[in-house]
Amino acid sequence: MSVSRAELQDAAEKAFGHGDLAPDAAKSWELIAEMGWLMMAVPEELGGLGLGTEAAGVIHRALGRTLVPGPAIAQMLVIEALSAAEGVAERDNLLARAMGGEVMTASLAGAAGLSCVPDADRASHVLVMNDDRALFAPMDGATVTARDTWDKTRRLFDVALGNNADGLVLAEGQAAAALKQRIEAQLLFALAGDSLGGADAVLALTIEYLGTRRQFDRPLALFQALKHRVADMKTWLSAAEALFWANATDPTAGLVQMGALKAHATTVYRAIAEEAIQLHGGIGLTMEHPCHLFLKRALLNCALGGDADYWEEQTGRQALAKGAA
Repeated sequence: MSVSRAELQDAAEKAFGHGDLAPDAAKSWELIAEMGWLMMAVPEELGGLGLGTEAAGVIHRALGRTLVPGPAIAQMLVIEALSAAEGVAERDNLLARAMGGEVMTASLAGAAGLSCVPDADRASHVLVMNDDRALFAPMDGATVTARDTWDKTRRLFDVALGNNADGLVLAEGQAAAALKQRIEAQLLFALAGDSLGGADAVLALTIEYLGTRRQFDRPLALFQALKHRVADMKTWLSAAEALFWANATDPTAGLVQMGALKAHATTVYRAIAEEAIQLHGGIGLTMEHPCHLFLKRALLNCALGGDADYWEEQTGRQALAKGAA
């Protein structure tokens, strides 16, 4: 199947682009499943659409643009892991259920363990990743503890499976370590896409406000100093988006490269969200205005999957190692 990025973006805009921010979680999840978004990157021979990483990027960007709640990122990590688990019993059945919308989840923390797990209280299974084993465990009997965050558009939990946790082994040994890196890279890419979608939306909101709000009988958009600030934000966003789509179409992009992308995208998101609140003046500081929703998600995205300091250090170490080789 072949669908262009523009066609996918148009479909996403029609689905979520004209409603309220942070729409109803249950209705949004049903729509995501009905539109086949969960099967976008799954190979056709496994029942998916075979559209690859670029299609997944369109989805994550669209969901971030409207602050859609729910476990879409975690669900797509589960689907990626199941797709890679060749020759594993029950894989095809679980994969079909996951693509159909049955909630299955995974950690968004980006490290071993089960912290920051979206919608764990309604998930049937959870993906457990470490360097020597990848396990797909049922949630029956698990202890689920809500994790409170500023970002109320996401419901995150800490999960404890207990000492006798059992489940479907997806990979072991070196295969498990490789799968863990693959899933972590997808998480970082998803967070980058979510961040750029949100940054684009809050920037558009700010430009619209500056065009309608008047001071000294002139629209704020005509003030030179404000024009320069908006131009700077647009430049940051355009450069980050170019980097994002370059990585989406690069089959050699590894974990550290995706980490650098995520660090840059989330930093740009946070900077634009902070600028947006300032440019909205007093109204931007109120709970009634949506600016704070974007800032809170931006700050959470900065923390999930490893922060910018961590990934910039990893990128630097990799560059030094290559230079010394």
